Order: sequence, then C-alpha cells, then structure tokens
Amino acid sequence: MEVILLKDVEKVGLRGEVVNVARGYARNFLLPRKLAQEATPARVAEVRKTEEKRAKHEAKTFEDAQELVERLGGIELRFDVKAGPTGSLFGSVTPTDVADQLWERHKVRVDRRKIGIDTIKRIGHYQVPIELFQDVTAEVRTLVVPEGGELPPDEQLEAMEAAERAEEERTVEQKEELDLEALDAAAAAQDPQVSSNGEIEPTPDDVAGELVDDEFDRAVDTGPAEHSEPA
Repeated sequence: MEVILLKDVEKVGLRGEVVNVARGYARNFLLPRKLAQEATPARVAEVRKTEEKRAKHEAKTFEDAQELVERLGGIELRFDVKAGPTGSLFGSVTPTDVADQLWERHKVRVDRRKIGIDTIKRIGHYQVPIELFQDVTAEVRTLVVPEGGELPPDEQLEAMEAAERAEEERTVEQKEELDLEALDAAAAAQDPQVSSNGEIEPTPDDVAGELVDDEFDRAVDTGPAEHSEPA
C-alpha cells in the first residue's frame, strides 16, 4: 500500500516521501498515529510539486556547493528538546528537523535524503554531514539541548551516557537471571525427590496426575471391554 509520510519514521522514510508499506502496517500503525496518509493521485502530484520547488533552491553546480560549504560552516543549529536525567530524549531530532531549521532560520535548502545522520536520541554536540553535490560535503554544528536548560560539560555528558549504558546492562543481566531462575524452578519441579529412607517420592506433577483410590479401583474393575466372537 502506498502512503505519504507526514513525519519521519525510522527505517521507513522521511516526511513527504511516498513509500510502499504492508497494508496492515499502514492501517494499524501509520494511519491511526497520523504518521502517514493514503497516497491518492492528487496528493502525490502535490508532493511532486513541492519537491520541485525545493529543488530550485538547492546547489546546482560544484561552485554553488562550494559556496554553501562556507556558509554552512558559519551556522550552528540548536534544538531544545525534552530529555530525561541521563540525557535521553523524549522523542528525537531527525534529518527533516535539520533541513527544516536550515530553511526556516537560514534560508538554506538541502536535500533531507543527503543528511548523513540517523535520528538523534541524546542531548549533545553533533557535527551533521550534508552532501551538497558530488564530492562536496559540509558539516553543520548542531546542539541538542535539554528543554529549559543548557548543555552540561562534555565530561558530564560522557558520564551520563555511561550511567545509562550501565543501567541498560544491569537490566539485561537481571532479566537473564530471572529467566535462568524460572528455568531452574521448572526443572526442579520435574526432578524426583528422595526421602530420608532413600525412597524416590513422586513430584508434584506426578501427584496431580494420580487417580484417587476410588477412581483407580473403578478403572481396574472395569478393565478393557471384552470382545467375543459371535456364535
């Protein structure tokens, strides 16, 4: 099913792109969350028209690109984003966010598909590479700052990231330990128990599957049905 993305979707595409996805994924995820809309012919034509307008402002020659490199070298982007205590963002900064801010604040148009970053998910300093033309790439200084504050020193940023990694590793280890304990408990439940006089006792599962005395006696008395040949 073809849809037009209304926002950047990781591993799917960028805002404004026409992409082909599984119908169930579109119906159950993209469309209900307003991440995409169905790609009707009229909407696709509008997208193409918008792309053509944008392309007019992009570098057309090697010389244009070289001029843009110098201009972008003097630009610093800043994104104020909600973040947790360890620096992880509640959300992300995407290539489309970078392209939008370059156009809105600096009137520099770049192709979002040529911005060489994945989504940014932590506060910090970044050098965002942008391919402007064949063999011409610029890097744009980009700050991702916790909303309502400023970036801490680099040493603190590194310590925050290390603390988050350590916490993630502890969580994984705890889960693995719980899984092993559950397996051990399940195995122990199946193991026969030996009494003090050396006799093997039934496991709880064996006991649960046993017939009570009356039922056992009835089963023995009834026995299998006897079949006799007709006279």
